[in-house]
Amino acid sequence: MIDDVFADGVTTITLNAPSRRNALGIDDVRALAAAYDRAEADGARAVLLRGEGPAFCAGRDIAGVDPATDDVAGYLDDTLAPLLQRMASFPAPTFAAAHGACLGVGLGLLIATDVVFVADDAKIGSPFAALGATLDSGGHALFVERLGTHATLDLIYTGRLLTGEEAVRAGLFSRVVPASEIQEAVALAARRAARGPTAAFLASKRIVTAIRDERRGLWEAMALENRAQASLARTDDYREGFAAFREKRAPEFVGH
Repeated sequence: MIDDVFADGVTTITLNAPSRRNALGIDDVRALAAAYDRAEADGARAVLLRGEGPAFCAGRDIAGVDPATDDVAGYLDDTLAPLLQRMASFPAPTFAAAHGACLGVGLGLLIATDVVFVADDAKIGSPFAALGATLDSGGHALFVERLGTHATLDLIYTGRLLTGEEAVRAGLFSRVVPASEIQEAVALAARRAARGPTAAFLASKRIVTAIRDERRGLWEAMALENRAQASLARTDDYREGFAAFREKRAPEFVGH
């Protein structure tokens, strides 16, 4: 079950099936994609993804799935991959609160999110070594980039899960937060972003994505930054930011 609420510029999307640790079946993935569509239609200036109960997301819901007839490609290629691409390209800052189990598809949801706060009780990775399957949802790319080949294959071969502290220390995600504080901390970060110059944030998001995807060098990245800055200089938020700075007051950004 997927719940979403829009308030104060922030859409909060909740994975709300705690009895199955928020594992996602194909209908859940479609519902999650629809929630991101509603967030954009509502004009959300930030999105917060969270999980209800003891886990963020334990992965794919395989209850009732017959491996002899399971359409794995249909689930991954036709349903999950479009969701993750939708999340990663969402036109506003996105945040996630990761606690408890963050496995398989759950890891993929985090990879597709801009800023991820990880609870100190989080367990991050893939249980697939016990299932005869492989890491998916973009995990190979992230792990090799941040951990290197040896550590990545160590985790895959052994099925060992990373703690929240290990994941943040390795540069996989943003910051580690005590489990008792993570929901409030991420909600505060999302609200602050929603009040900020979201057009400028989106420009930075596009630049960071281009650098990551195309491994651009310093001067190419600088050219992207320069073009973005020139475009932003024509926005209302840019003018408001300058005026507020000169007038020594808090700016009131509108997102364009």
